[in-house]
Amino acid sequence: MAQGGKEHRMVFDVRGRRKHVVKVVYALLAVLMGSSLFLVVGQFNIGELFNSGGGGSSEVAKPFEEQAEHLEVKLKKEPEDPQLLESLARARVTAGRSTLTAEPTEAGLTKALQQYQLASAAWSEYLAATNEPSAGTAQLMAPALLSLAERGETYPRVQSNIEAATQAQKIVAQQRPSLNSLSTLALYTYFTGDFKAAEKAQAQAAKLTNAKFEREQLAKQLKEVKERAVKYTKARKKAEAAFKAATKEQKGNPESLKSPINPFGASSGLAE
Repeated sequence: MAQGGKEHRMVFDVRGRRKHVVKVVYALLAVLMGSSLFLVVGQFNIGELFNSGGGGSSEVAKPFEEQAEHLEVKLKKEPEDPQLLESLARARVTAGRSTLTAEPTEAGLTKALQQYQLASAAWSEYLAATNEPSAGTAQLMAPALLSLAERGETYPRVQSNIEAATQAQKIVAQQRPSLNSLSTLALYTYFTGDFKAAEKAQAQAAKLTNAKFEREQLAKQLKEVKERAVKYTKARKKAEAAFKAATKEQKGNPESLKSPINPFGASSGLAE
């Protein structure tokens, strides 16, 4: 809308050839900023960020939890029914997201992660039961699995969830290839340590735009992601090697596998 002959523009002009790259940048920043949030500030009441006292999560999530329980009863009779398993995974993720929306606190996050963990189990069974996984459900699962990775206490647990999130995002990118889905796949894949596959996804994403500006911005964002992923991968491999060496001497200590960093955010106790 113009006033006095001058047009007011937003900080990010989403019109014209830049609109797609803005979406990608926002997607990348959302994952990186969201995933690094808890590491940067430590344990705290996230509700303060939203100026909200939270509460009411049980009531909001209850319908989805009841739906999940109903589906679990059905699965006792048909444990390998892919439709039931898919519905269960979706119900659990939705219950977790609803909980966190209504109660954006550390306690709410804990409850949400419990639901995500249950969703993860159902999702794994669903993948084993179907040859044609749903891209829509995969798109729902990927960020939930990433949340589990973010809060993993050991490298094996973190890595397992990162790989599961990447697998889910790959399903999305294969069935719904786009600049956003492929760039997100590249982001996830970098943290698995498979840099060749990540670069391939990045190249595929870049091909979906003819705008030089968009390609440059994508390359810049993912360069930062790769640097973070390299640091995380080195730390993980070092910890795993130390644990394996100690195990040979019958002195293996599970504590040595504890992850000192959030793979998606800033490092903590990790030498530059």
